[in-house]
Amino acid sequence: MLKIAWTPEYAHPLPPKHRFPMEKYELIPEQLIYEGTITEANLFTPTLLTEEQIIRTHNAAYWEKLKHLELSKQEERRTGFPLSAGLVKRERIINQGTIDCAKYALEYGISMNVAGGTHHAFTDRGEGFCLLNDIAIASHYLLDNQLASQVLVVDLDVHQGNGTAEIFQEEDRVFTFSMHGGHNYPMQKEKSDLDIPLQDGCEDHIYLKLLKDNLPKLINQIKPDFIFFQSGVDILSTDKLGRLGVSIEGCKQRDKYVFEEAKRNNIPLVAVMGGGYSEKISHIIEAHANTFRLAQDLFF
Repeated sequence: MLKIAWTPEYAHPLPPKHRFPMEKYELIPEQLIYEGTITEANLFTPTLLTEEQIIRTHNAAYWEKLKHLELSKQEERRTGFPLSAGLVKRERIINQGTIDCAKYALEYGISMNVAGGTHHAFTDRGEGFCLLNDIAIASHYLLDNQLASQVLVVDLDVHQGNGTAEIFQEEDRVFTFSMHGGHNYPMQKEKSDLDIPLQDGCEDHIYLKLLKDNLPKLINQIKPDFIFFQSGVDILSTDKLGRLGVSIEGCKQRDKYVFEEAKRNNIPLVAVMGGGYSEKISHIIEAHANTFRLAQDLFF
């Protein structure tokens, strides 16, 4: 069964100017249930991530500041959100959801988090709407519990997974692969194990060719036994922040290829949703919903 982490906490209320695109966290499961792709039985509610798991990945001093809402104004601005206890709680639930998804993926081959993909969170700071790095925290969980020995992070959000790259810069058991807008945020890039910067306006055929040229080589080279897939839909041509030229169909073909490669090689995979900032919320929901539809079709 396709197990999907979701809770109303994902749509934690924010002041109006910060509300978009939080609506997607409510609308994605509603759409999938309405069309019959999933039922309520596919959804599970994560609990609260423990502090022990947090400080396995993040600096203890940073966590103490975050927990007690003591970030400086500059640190808070860098995250993009007004800091609150509710926001920190939301982040802990999302991160626990990705750990839970990893365990379900080991059982079923794939699992998905309606949120997650908080790849701009560094060891000692948050950035870009990310406070805690769920991919890094879940990777550490798998490695520490001998549930995986080699993790591949396939980060296909339009923005480089800079926090993930920094966290794992000295960890050979996690290979970070990021295909992202070369001239997009963050302007100061970190060094992933493999970075593929894309030119503004990059369209489907170029995007998919680069992915297909590189992903099989990586799988053959590093032989991962687990994949985390950051499936942001901010690569769309309609995205306000993306600057690429990928169509909804191209985004769908991207997800299909990643899933097929994982299944063909018998590698458990967790997909986290990442970004999406198109003017029309319908474009965001359709592109994200395709990811879930494909998982259901290909694996179950």
